[in-house]
Amino acid sequence: MVKQAKVLLAGTDVFVGCVIGFPAGNSTIAAKVYETETACNDGAVEIDMVINIGKALQGDWDYIEEEIGAVTNTCHRNEAIVKVIFETDYVTNNADIIKLCEICTKVGADYVKTSSGFGFVKGKDGKYDYVGATIPNLLLMRQHSGPNVKVKAAGGVRTLDQLIAVQDAGCSRCGATATTVILEDAIKRFGEV
Repeated sequence: MVKQAKVLLAGTDVFVGCVIGFPAGNSTIAAKVYETETACNDGAVEIDMVINIGKALQGDWDYIEEEIGAVTNTCHRNEAIVKVIFETDYVTNNADIIKLCEICTKVGADYVKTSSGFGFVKGKDGKYDYVGATIPNLLLMRQHSGPNVKVKAAGGVRTLDQLIAVQDAGCSRCGATATTVILEDAIKRFGEV
């Protein structure tokens, strides 16, 4: 769909992005590199990659570093930025989040990102839900990422107050599906721009 999006957005200032390894990050490194290369060749200038969550939970940091490094190098070779999705509803241990931030800093990733919005966890009531971005995780990610690595909050930001809170926590970007509600609230509070 990247090619089609590029055509539909021609003449606008809207950039095309693509998610790699979606939704669970289980693709091989070679598959993620191929997806990245293809998406970039088709016109994507931003790539959001889902890490191999299973490898992260196992503590296989050499694999994770190789994976993130390979996708980052492919992005940068194609003049695209990369946002690395940790899926913090699954990767919940602070030490693991810190290690992921250190790896992203080491390999030169552009962003660390909380979630894809699809990290559903089965609750005690049997229902599936996700939390997404939390202030403690965002603060942890900002603190342990290098100065050239930005933080993106994704998942669970549904109000203007939440958007302001994630910005205050050090986020440069925020993904939200409640954009209309947030913008309407901003206009009521601050007036039209």
